[in-house]
Amino acid sequence: MILYNITFTVNNEIEEDFVQWMKDTHIPDIFATGLFLEHKFFRLLNSPDDSVTNYSLQFFTENTQKLIEYESRFAQALRYETQARYGEKAIPFRTLMELVK
Repeated sequence: MILYNITFTVNNEIEEDFVQWMKDTHIPDIFATGLFLEHKFFRLLNSPDDSVTNYSLQFFTENTQKLIEYESRFAQALRYETQARYGEKAIPFRTLMELVK
């Protein structure tokens, strides 16, 4: 199992819109690629900066091949949509994790 995690640092002034857009548009668009089995959306509770809130968007897939397919076919356009909408007010940081058995 592979976890594709995107952590966003979100300016508080756009937080409400960001969360709603993630739930209504961005998460469904990523999930609609058919390459992920499950997703979770978290708000981080410990932020050292009161002017921002951090969110973790997690997508689970079976293997790295599915993630490679996502990256090659869909990621660029979906990242562009987020960047065009929020610019520097929602900064992403991406990580990949593998389940340890």
